This record gives sequence, C-alpha cells and structure tokens, in this order.
Amino acid sequence: MNEYKTDIQIAQEAGMLPIKEIAAGLGITEDGLEYYGRYKAKISDEVLRKAAERPDGKLILVTAINPTPAGEGKTTTTVGLGQAFGRLGKKAVIALREPSLGPCFGVKGGAAGGGYAQVVPMEDLNLHFTGDFHAVTAANNLLAALLDNHIQQGNELRIDTRQVVWKRCLDMNDRVLRNTVVGLGNKADGTVREDHFVITVASEIMAVLCLAEDMNDLKDRLGQMVVAYDYDGAPVTAKDLQAVGAMAALLKDAMQPNLIQTLENTPALVHGGPFANIAHGCNSVRATKAALKLADYCITEAGFGADLGAEKFFDIKCRQSGLKPDAAVLVATIRALKYNGGVPKTELNEANPEALKKGIANLAKHIENLQKYGVPVIVALNHFVSDTAAETAYVEAFCQERHCEFAISKVWDQGGAGGIDLAEKTLQILEHNNTDFNYLYENNLTISQKIDRIAADIYGAAGVDYAAAAETQMKKLERLGFGGLPVCMAKTQYSLSDNPELLGRPADFRLHIREMYVSAGAGFIVVLTGAVMTMPGLPKQPAAYLIDIDEDGKITGLF
Repeated sequence: MNEYKTDIQIAQEAGMLPIKEIAAGLGITEDGLEYYGRYKAKISDEVLRKAAERPDGKLILVTAINPTPAGEGKTTTTVGLGQAFGRLGKKAVIALREPSLGPCFGVKGGAAGGGYAQVVPMEDLNLHFTGDFHAVTAANNLLAALLDNHIQQGNELRIDTRQVVWKRCLDMNDRVLRNTVVGLGNKADGTVREDHFVITVASEIMAVLCLAEDMNDLKDRLGQMVVAYDYDGAPVTAKDLQAVGAMAALLKDAMQPNLIQTLENTPALVHGGPFANIAHGCNSVRATKAALKLADYCITEAGFGADLGAEKFFDIKCRQSGLKPDAAVLVATIRALKYNGGVPKTELNEANPEALKKGIANLAKHIENLQKYGVPVIVALNHFVSDTAAETAYVEAFCQERHCEFAISKVWDQGGAGGIDLAEKTLQILEHNNTDFNYLYENNLTISQKIDRIAADIYGAAGVDYAAAAETQMKKLERLGFGGLPVCMAKTQYSLSDNPELLGRPADFRLHIREMYVSAGAGFIVVLTGAVMTMPGLPKQPAAYLIDIDEDGKITGLF
C-alpha cells in the first residue's frame, strides 16, 4: 500500500534493471543504444530502420476528462496499464511525453505517473533527462539570434521588424518574459523592437521534433517555419535565414527516442513534450511508431482532457503520421466528477449522488467525442478509498448505457496488479472490435469551418466569436495558402469551454478566438482562445519551494 510514501520515495526504492536488459527484452542489442547512465538510453537510427520492417502492434490511446484539482491520474493509468499487460504476459511498450520544468516547479508537478505506477528514474525524467528540451531551446534561440542578426547586418530579406513572429523560449514558467523589448543600448546592440518568450514546450520546434519522421523530414519542416513577414507581407522562413543546418545539428541527438522503464520494468519510450493546451500535446511520432514495431501493444497518452489531447492526437498526429488507434481508454474519478458537479475540493470524500449525477455530464461529453472518431472506448475509473459501491455502480451503468466498456483501476496503490481488470477488458476490445477511425474534419474546409466543427462538435459551443485581430490573421493565412492545414486549438484545459470556471458540460456558450498564427513546419494553424498563455506564470506557492537535495545527492519534494 502507498499510504505513507510519497511518489519520489516509491521511485527511489524501485528495483530498476540496467537499461540494456530492458532493451534486450525488445530485441535491441547494446550496439543499438546510446547510454545516458545505467538506466537511460537513446535508441539508434539503425534499430528504428530495422524495426520498421516488422508488422505494427495495436495502438491504445489513454486520455481523460477535463482535469480538476482532485486529480484524474491519466499518466498513472497509462503506466499501470502497461504494467498490467506485462503481468498478463503481453509484450507492451508505453510511449509518453517528457515533462517540462515549467509545471514541475510550478503547480502541476512532474509527469512520471504516481504511486506504484511510475516510470523511473523519476528524478532524472522530471529534471534534465537526456537534454532533449535543452536542445529544442538552443535551436529555437539560435534561430531568434540569426533573425535579429540578419536585421542588424543590413536586412537583405527586408524583414518588417513590426511583423517578427518568431519568439524566444525558455523551459520555465516566467511571466515577466511574456512581453519584452530587445535591442536597447548602442547601435551595435541591435534594432530596438518588441519581443516575446514562450515556454519551450510551446515552441514550434518542439512540435516539429515530435512530428518529424526522420532527419530529412525534420530539416524540411524546420525550413518551412515562418519567422517574420517582409514589407510586402510575404512570409520569411528559417530556410531564408540559412538556419536549418545548424538547428538540425543541435537537434541530432534529440531526434532519438529515449528508453527507460516502469517500476515493474515495463519498457517506456519517453520522447518529446509539446503542451496540450497550447500545442498539440503528443509524444513523438518516431517513439510511437517505434513502440508499435518493437512490441505487440503500444500504450500512449495525449495531454490533458480528451477535448484537447485526444482531438489533437486524432486530427493532427494521426492525420500527419498515418497512425490509427485501435482503442481509447478514458480516465475519470468519482472525485473529479463530483467536482464537475459543483462540490468544493474539501468535500470530495463525502458521498453526494446529486453532484455526481450533475458532474458526470463531463464524462458523457468525452465519451461522445471519442465515439465520433470511430474508436471503441473503455472508461477507466481511477479508484479512491472514499468511493462508495453505489457511486461506482452508478458510473458503471452510466457508461454501459453509452455503449462503452468500464473498468476499475487501482494501479496507484497496487501497480500492475490493480490494472488487470482494465487490461483484460482492453484486450477484449482489441480482439473483438474493429475500429472505423475517421477524422473530425477534412483539410479542404476553410479555417473558420474547421474551428466551427471543433467548437460545436467537441466543445459543445453555441458559436464562435473572433477578435478583429484574429479575423485579419485568418484572412491573411488563407491568402498565403495555409488554409488547408489542420487547426491546433490553444484553450484552457479545465473546461470544455474557453472559460475555466465553466465546469461539467457547459451549454449556450460562445468560443472566443483572440489570435491565430501558422506553424508551417509543424503543419497546423495555432488558434488561441480565451486567456490561455503560451508562457505560464508561477503560482503564489510554487512547487519549487518543496524541492531540495541533501549532501548525499538525494532529491526530495518532487511529485
């Protein structure tokens, strides 16, 4: 049981195997690994090329209802399900995103799972890991430096400094960097202009890294990234700035998937990490495809609630990569459903049938949304000791009425053993259901038609309102030929709407679009709604206050 131990205590007591043994179980020899210590390694291109000749395994997506302060346990369920597959003798690989330092030191915490369903080494994963995020940050800021240097050195490309759209980045929550002025000082210090920072996981380079199939595709995508517009309104790209080769060199090692393990020694490919509320929220295509070739089952997750992560997984990642999911696991908790029904966080352990009945509408909407994609759904109810039999039975009946499977998950305190029911029912779905996977919209729709489709069908909005700036930007993007790209909605994760205060299943609301821009290298239009920020800030009591290290090098306070 996990009553008196923190996540980091459990992780530090784990019986990890040398990573070469984990790799051997996947048929990977030491020649195919680049070691980052005893328990982390990158997988070589040669291994990926050879694995590409094998048939694909089954692809399982784990997603969730809208996140609440009560916690849903999406990553925990993903890890626990992989461990349960291992206990059933199934060859499975977990494919996850890498954590960002921003939420790790902010409020959300790390992204290694929890309890007895974690990936390890937990401290390494949540902090610097193998340096992938540093490489993305360096490549992003190299491009920014080359851009400003080009302007300083004569501006041959006639870049309009009022229309520079490329932002610098930092993998940290730092609100004071959202809006800055650069070039102050002497003439040699550059041209004075307004500049901005985004968090590294919102950088287009992170999205490009996660969607690129190989180095050639990476370089093509990097070259297409729009950094500014010239005085005629034409886009200026990274290729125009001759930045592609140097950026690709910085990203060479970051392109290789990272191999680690779970507490029960299930292999885990952890690679890439775009945010789901401000980016497309999925781990790399390379890691997912590698997992499908190296094992019979790939269990992956998409960020935040299904309205963000799953929608982008289907409409962006699957569309661009050709991936087709075989099943979707939708994680919920009774506590979170009651929170969606209006119960304060302090009262969630008390039985409240009326609040549960009201809040379960959030679960219903996510079930409906997933079923629109033609993917069979299983609801994983993440168990808490405060759950009553009556509450559990109500949720189970609710799910069965909507033609989706139901399982109780106890992986947080029991590890893989607590996920056997979920694993067995997932396997039944994979064996007896044929997916009829489809996208929500086709690319030939206009940008506004795609936004309307997502707003109405996924969020349940009554309509969409555009700020004047967004209207202008949309017309410009379509005039420049970007209208055929899918859209990546940047929206609060806490609500189906763009207002984090509207819980449950809000109705009769309108979605507010304030800005949009093209990520031409990533291959989508980013649409900013409501007050969502591409550079988050720290809370009043940051998680960083709790993190420490002792004289023996033991880290505490991570969660």
